[in-house]
Amino acid sequence: MLKKIFLLFPFLVSGILFAQSTDLPFHRGVNLTMWFQESSARAVQFSKYTKTDFEHIKDLGCDVIRLPINMHAMTSGAPDFIVDPLLFDFLDHAVDWAEELGLSLILDNHSFDAVNITTGGIQDTLVPVWKQFAEHYKNRSTLIYYEILNEPHGINETLWNAIQRNVIDTIRTIDSVHTIIVGPANWNSYNSLAGMPAYADTNLIYTFHFYDPFIFTHQGAGWAGPSMEPLAGVPFPYDAAHMPSFPSALAGTWIENEFHNYANTGTAAHVKSLIDIAANFKETRHVRIFCGEFGVYIPNSNNDDRVAWYDLVHRYLEEKGIAWTTWDYQGGFGLFTKGTNELFDYDLNVPLLEALELTVPPQHEFIIVPDSSDAMIYDDYAGPGIVQSTYSTGGNNVVDFYNAETPAGGTYCIRWNGPQQYNNISFNFRPVKDFSYLRSQDYFLQITMKGNSPLTQFEIRFIDTKTGPADHPWRMRKTIDASNMQWNGQWHTLRIPLSEFTDYGSWDSTWYNPVGAFDWSAVDRFEIAAEEADLSGKEIWFDDISITTAPTYV
Repeated sequence: MLKKIFLLFPFLVSGILFAQSTDLPFHRGVNLTMWFQESSARAVQFSKYTKTDFEHIKDLGCDVIRLPINMHAMTSGAPDFIVDPLLFDFLDHAVDWAEELGLSLILDNHSFDAVNITTGGIQDTLVPVWKQFAEHYKNRSTLIYYEILNEPHGINETLWNAIQRNVIDTIRTIDSVHTIIVGPANWNSYNSLAGMPAYADTNLIYTFHFYDPFIFTHQGAGWAGPSMEPLAGVPFPYDAAHMPSFPSALAGTWIENEFHNYANTGTAAHVKSLIDIAANFKETRHVRIFCGEFGVYIPNSNNDDRVAWYDLVHRYLEEKGIAWTTWDYQGGFGLFTKGTNELFDYDLNVPLLEALELTVPPQHEFIIVPDSSDAMIYDDYAGPGIVQSTYSTGGNNVVDFYNAETPAGGTYCIRWNGPQQYNNISFNFRPVKDFSYLRSQDYFLQITMKGNSPLTQFEIRFIDTKTGPADHPWRMRKTIDASNMQWNGQWHTLRIPLSEFTDYGSWDSTWYNPVGAFDWSAVDRFEIAAEEADLSGKEIWFDDISITTAPTYV
């Protein structure tokens, strides 16, 4: 880890870091989305991104990551809003990686609800949350930035500006060093920058978001109001010969007006005129400014047109001295080719990266090769390339992937409390795994477990990939019960040869009996399932799940 103190800028005036110019210490980067944007800290899949991903982002030529965090949901709630220590545990790793790599990291308070407006009561949450964040990170390097709140909307601008000032003052009672990112109301609109006050604090960066023309950047977006899913094929720049027919489902909406005015708004000149609003704010106020989000939704847009838009927007932002982070790295607005596994060495959208003037790493054709060594599924966190999920019904079912009370080893284990029949814990392999070699070489599924009831019974299973309408997701299963497991409240490690898993058929909207079609070369997921009965009142813990060469049961 980099030493904290030597990264601090030397210009301290009355405890506040004084901004010497409108230049920023970072220039271009990405939003790392759908990682900490969860309903609780325990819903975060921490292993979704690792230090390797931070290294990849740096390799692209980026020097900043904006990290959206649903901070408010990861607290105890009113009135104290105590931040879950688990969140800080996770974030500390991300901060460590950024500092070790020399990447700027923006802790973006993305407690964002597109449907519900921001009310004046938001201050009651922002103040205690930012007190805790400032206290926790005040001694970290100046590579770490605080962004007060993403896209406040539906709130009076004057009221929001006053609340933001109070949050700035709150942070400064604890942390006089770290830069704070502030933004306007109305979804961080560039049109609302001018309404922001001249805050006394000189260690601020002002932010705005850019998604214009909206009917181009958000065509296909179901969360827009109204849903823009019916709209597809809008070109950029405007080209009358390639304009799609307007969908009748959107007749009479504001989208229809925008569509018919697109000849005027879908031009490079118009886009530049809108960015000029932010650039003029920067110059007239002599402040530092940053475009925290810009991008084009992938599903319904033409890739060549996406590339043209990114090329125009990023070049003009940089011409005006405005730093930026795209929305997003992976995901619906991401830097990867549509319909791929979004793997760094195989699936990057090369024309898009070139348009953004990022460094394009060599890309290769992806071919699934058989695993030839041990494969970790869970050890504190889900393994590399694994997405953890659950299927749960009933209010009593609880799956905690980060139970720290009594792990068999390491920091965390999984606690499963009273699952109902058919509930499961799932580890989805992305991309699919080829375990055919491991199966042929007598590898074992190793799983460490403990439970509180001798009547506990469930199954563990592998499910292969459905390849088409005539195929089904076939299962190979092993029943776990008192015949092979001691349910005495103590940890026991079970090692099951892959050859002992038996063909059990498939559920694919209806049940299909086994026909010997399971494919070990295309395994989609591993599951722990309460298949035969409810397990109400039973608690089961799991740890250290892997496929290994371990030779015996213990």
